Amino acid sequence: MKVISLNTGLPRSVTWHGRSVSTGIFKEPVNRRVALRKLNLDGDGQADLTVHGGEYKAVYCYPLEHYDYWKTELPGRELPMGVFGENFTLDSSPEESIHLGDRFSVGSAEVLVTQPRLPCYKLGIRFESDDMVRRFFISGRSGFYLAVTREGEVGAGDEMKVLSREANGVPVSEIVRLYAEKRYGSAEVASVRRALRVAALPESWKEYFRERLGRIPASG
Repeated sequence: MKVISLNTGLPRSVTWHGRSVSTGIFKEPVNRRVALRKLNLDGDGQADLTVHGGEYKAVYCYPLEHYDYWKTELPGRELPMGVFGENFTLDSSPEESIHLGDRFSVGSAEVLVTQPRLPCYKLGIRFESDDMVRRFFISGRSGFYLAVTREGEVGAGDEMKVLSREANGVPVSEIVRLYAEKRYGSAEVASVRRALRVAALPESWKEYFRERLGRIPASG
């Protein structure tokens, strides 16, 4: 798995539906090596730190193969690297093969998979379409976030090499499905319980899944 494009961008103010909005979703490729720190890449930033960025969302990854899907879904639309707000555009790594808690080295840094992306209205701003948020979510092509376990330097062309796989690994795609699933059967309950044992999964996600489990009537 390789970083095809490394993308950064600082927050900017744009006008959306008649009001000024600050957003960091506009990312552009960087053709140099960049320091990757605990909270983000040098030269990168997020506008609303209550929901974006931070320790569990230091880097956002999106697979290049999803671009082909969106070229079909959005005919005639230019889709430069970083258009989905990702920091790492990857040559592979569909969400079915990446698990919560998987650890990788990239450049001289080390990272940890923490969660999928749940899109907010600012993706709609980037694509100038409120409907893009819904379309992105139902596509299942979420991408995933990384925490930084060792700071270092990274750049386009770097390999992301597996250091370890999480013993209780739940695929990123399964977490997205469990988030959206209206009713849990025994298989879903088992997956959720496994996810709750993954230390890398942020507490906000664990609270959501515990609440979902709490709604299931006791049997017997």
